[in-house]
Amino acid sequence: MQLVKVGLCAFGMSGKVFHAPFLKEHPGFFMSAVVERSKEESKNKYPEATIYRSVEDMLKSSDVEVVVVNTPVQTHFEYAKMALEAGKHVIVEKPFTVDVSEAEQLVKLADEKGLFISVYQNRRFDRDFLQVKKILQDKVLGDIKEVEIRFDRFRTEPSGKQHKENPNQTGSGSLHDLGAHLVDQAVQLFGFPEKLFADVFSMKGSEFANDYFEILLYYKNNMRLRLKSSVFSKEAHYAYMIHGSKGSFLQERTDNQEAELVAGSIPVYGETWTVPLKDSDGILNFLNGDGQTERILTSSEPGNYMNYYQEIYEHIVFGYDLPSPGKEVIQNMKIIDASLESSKQGEVIHLV
Repeated sequence: MQLVKVGLCAFGMSGKVFHAPFLKEHPGFFMSAVVERSKEESKNKYPEATIYRSVEDMLKSSDVEVVVVNTPVQTHFEYAKMALEAGKHVIVEKPFTVDVSEAEQLVKLADEKGLFISVYQNRRFDRDFLQVKKILQDKVLGDIKEVEIRFDRFRTEPSGKQHKENPNQTGSGSLHDLGAHLVDQAVQLFGFPEKLFADVFSMKGSEFANDYFEILLYYKNNMRLRLKSSVFSKEAHYAYMIHGSKGSFLQERTDNQEAELVAGSIPVYGETWTVPLKDSDGILNFLNGDGQTERILTSSEPGNYMNYYQEIYEHIVFGYDLPSPGKEVIQNMKIIDASLESSKQGEVIHLV
């Protein structure tokens, strides 16, 4: 099996939880380098990875083929550009960049260099999202009329992370953080909207970056899609609510990969590795071919973030489609930028 050498730009939560375990367990990857500015926490689990004190040093000294830019979003453009100019393929953590302009510049540079740039939209591999995708593909709901996708938390106290909570830093706040997932899922399921209206602000107060947003997406077929997130949601809502001309589907957010990885679970290559779902996590209520109502409790199949890296490997080795290419995710950045503008102006923003 061809071995692909990868370097991580950081070893914080993103590196420890979402990248290093999968690179370690996938037989086609070798994590040969990691940047730790002062510590050596990676040594215990990943002794084969050379530790560098800066991204610049890693790019100069290592022979990595793929660089994972998993640093704060405000540095994504700088480090991704640096890696591309050094001749490396790039995986960028979400959100892609702080704005559309940076995203477009990186995609253009990658094209000029003949390299790929992919955004780590890992929640395309969540069990709940995959179940929604399946229900829509089965077309049991008829013409879709109204959709709501939510990602709520109960985190009322500041985290202390300036790159996420400083309102004066472009790219901080929930819209870029959780919104990057919700916007991506909306576009993946229903395409690019015609226009939008958004309300984005901080429930914790103006000294903090936005922690609440509601975005109404308008589609040409008279469908409305609402994206919503709050950090003051103690009781869980259905994460997905889809209503069509023949029925409705409600789906809970039940993917537990992040929690299991944080707790120390080791992902398994080629197999399901998460704890099985004990109960149903969705409700499908629709009119069947005889015009009779069927109400079914549904259970989603396990998701697996390993599939993202498998698709990256297949792209490198076999030329298969690149997962979440930067050119595609530029659309998401356009929606995020327009949402900020809509909230600021109090106006509907036309996208097409």
